Amino acid sequence: MTETIERARFTAMTEGTAEDWAVISHHFRDFAQGLPGRVRAHLELLRGDYGGFPVDRFEHSLQTATRAHRDGRDEAYVVMALLHDIGDTLGSYNHPEIAAAMLRPFVSEELHWIAQHHGVFQGYYYFHHLGLGRDLREGFRGHPHFEACADFCEKYDQAGFDPAYESAPIEFFMPMVERVMSRPINPTYPSPAS
Repeated sequence: MTETIERARFTAMTEGTAEDWAVISHHFRDFAQGLPGRVRAHLELLRGDYGGFPVDRFEHSLQTATRAHRDGRDEAYVVMALLHDIGDTLGSYNHPEIAAAMLRPFVSEELHWIAQHHGVFQGYYYFHHLGLGRDLREGFRGHPHFEACADFCEKYDQAGFDPAYESAPIEFFMPMVERVMSRPINPTYPSPAS
């Protein structure tokens, strides 16, 4: 016996009804609840991908988050630290933007900004070895979140490549991911004016 899944009946959105959108909204809620599991599955793609670094990208993510947690950062910060490089697999040239887009609904403007700009700030530690200016981050000097991003890179991101470091396992972080990603604080679409 095949299960019948309720679906909207339109073939173009211009034909959609309130009933159609009620069906879609119901399915969206169920799908959204699975977000933490999909995030974990995507993080797992970083496992075994060293890219020449001393640890794989998965371990780097765990180290960055573990360091932030052990330093007393709140859950949203720790989740941002865990996910800051999740875009590496799909955004080889713009991974910070992918992580920032994923995090935007769930974190403060400051944490979103850190995720979005950590790549150029991290460059302070190595750009000069590649013939680039290590001070490219100075173009952001004066921004309200400059120091927070520099702090993230100094304390957690650039330090997260130690093969001997004892990171917390992914299971430790998943309840945090579930809590943070269960309650959007930044709406994607603005409410209509009353």
